[in-house]
Amino acid sequence: MFLVSKIFWLLAQPLSLAFFSILIGFLLALSGRTRIGGVFGSLGLVVLFLTLFTTTGSYFLQILEDRFPRPSPPAELSCIIVLGGAFENVVIDGRGGIELNQAAERFVETVRLAKAYPAARILVSGGDGSLSGGYAGDAEASRAFFDAFDIAPDRFVREENSRTTFENARNTNELLGANGMGHCALVTSAYHMPRSIGLFRSFGIDAMPWPTDYRTSGKVRLGFDFTQPSLNAQLTTTAAKEWTGLLAYYLLGRTQTVLPQ
Repeated sequence: MFLVSKIFWLLAQPLSLAFFSILIGFLLALSGRTRIGGVFGSLGLVVLFLTLFTTTGSYFLQILEDRFPRPSPPAELSCIIVLGGAFENVVIDGRGGIELNQAAERFVETVRLAKAYPAARILVSGGDGSLSGGYAGDAEASRAFFDAFDIAPDRFVREENSRTTFENARNTNELLGANGMGHCALVTSAYHMPRSIGLFRSFGIDAMPWPTDYRTSGKVRLGFDFTQPSLNAQLTTTAAKEWTGLLAYYLLGRTQTVLPQ
């Protein structure tokens, strides 16, 4: 399933979809099927325009980010779960050091919570999600990061095998029970929270959503945007991946609803 999902997303993400639609349209036109070729070519151009020059991606990403507002800080917190996806493990493997990507706030916020709740245990969930499987996952890569902030190693439980959000939830559930951990905050990117909460609930984990790593202003409206095509493409890709994941997990019976509340 992991390999299938990787290959599917490689082909189905917006820019790939636009490219292959235009390519198919061009080949069909060359073979004399100009009408159907024109349909595919037009579809590709529409997808490309929506991806690069509109706020469509930001708007649908914002819907996900607004789904779970960050709660007021609780009086006590005994457990913090942080999901991987923030370390540039390929770069770390080649150059060493600590290299973070756009989702760095997941671990920065975990440090802040760890300092605010010094008695809380910390469960880091994240293995190697690459196709090659040849790199350290985020749970392992995070050791040096947390050491830099003088957070005691004995506070951590590390789940190093998960490659997908479903595996994050399943493997975390096993470790929570084995270590007697409960009353947890779940730290992940705000746009990723609906999918994460849906899966964690399906395993009976009642974690407090603690969203971070916001990508939108919260004030986005649908419209044209010709000022930042590369950023628009990035946001549209992220939004498409999350909505596709939400629908896929629901259709597979892994969550009870497409968009959890």
